[in-house]
Amino acid sequence: MIKYIRNFHKYRNLLYEIVRKNIKLQYRDSVLGIFWTFLQPLMTTIVLVFIFGNVFGKSNTGVVNYPIYLLCGRLLYEFYSQSTKRAMRSIRNSASVIKKVYVPKYVYPLANTISNFVTFLISLTVLVCFIIFFFVTGKNPPHITGYIFLAPIPVFILFLLSIGIGLILCTLDVFFKDVDYLYEVFCLLLFYMTPIVYRMDSLHITNKVFFLILKANPLYSITEMFRCCVLYGRMIDINHLLYSLGFSLLTIIIGLAVFYRKQDKFILHI
Repeated sequence: MIKYIRNFHKYRNLLYEIVRKNIKLQYRDSVLGIFWTFLQPLMTTIVLVFIFGNVFGKSNTGVVNYPIYLLCGRLLYEFYSQSTKRAMRSIRNSASVIKKVYVPKYVYPLANTISNFVTFLISLTVLVCFIIFFFVTGKNPPHITGYIFLAPIPVFILFLLSIGIGLILCTLDVFFKDVDYLYEVFCLLLFYMTPIVYRMDSLHITNKVFFLILKANPLYSITEMFRCCVLYGRMIDINHLLYSLGFSLLTIIIGLAVFYRKQDKFILHI
C-alpha cells in the first residue's frame, strides 16, 4: 500500500494527462463535442420517460417527480457502466505503451474511471436544469431541503465502487477476453435489477430470495440515497450507507490485491 501511495504521488502528473487526454478524445470527432455530456442524458431521459411513464402506464405512480426520479438512477448507472467498461479495457488498449516504458499499470484503469467521473459531474447539469424547470413551472417540484448537500456522499461511494470493480475487471480481461462480452450482458441485467425506471415497492415479488438479491445490489442502495437527498429531501438511510460503503471498500481491497498479484504477468498476455 505504501508503494502504491508513493507511485501515485510520483506519477500524479501522468495520471492528470491521461485523464485530460481521455476527456478530449471522447468527443473529438463529434460536431457538438463535450456538449454531448449534457445532450445525451437529456435525450435518453426524455425517451425513457415517454416509454415507461406513458406507454407502459403506471411506472410513475407514487413518485414525487418521475422524470427526476428516472434521471437520478440513469445518471448513476451510466457512470458506473461506462467507467467500469473503460477501466476493464484500459490495460489492453494501452498495451503499446506498457510494452515500451515503465508506468504503474493501475494508472490506466484509475485514469479511465476519473475521466468518466469528470464527464459524469458535467452531466449532472442536466439534473440541475430539470430541477429548475419543475420549480419554475410548479409541476411536481422535488422536495429540496438541506439534505441535498449530502448528495456527494452516494456519488463518492459510487466512485469507489467503480474503481474497485474496474481493477478486478481489467485484471480478468487481460487473461480472459470473454470477460468483455460477459460484462456487457451483466450490465444489461444490472440495469433492470436496479430501480431506475421502476420503484422497488411497486414490484409484486413473491419469491423472497429474489427480492433480497435485488436489494443486495449496491447500486440500489446508492441510487436510493441519492434520491433521498435530491428528490425526497430526506436523510439518507444509514443501512444503505453502511452497506454500500462497506461493499465498495471491499471491492477496492480485492481489486488492489488481485491487480497487484497479477500485474507482472500482464506483459505476457497483452
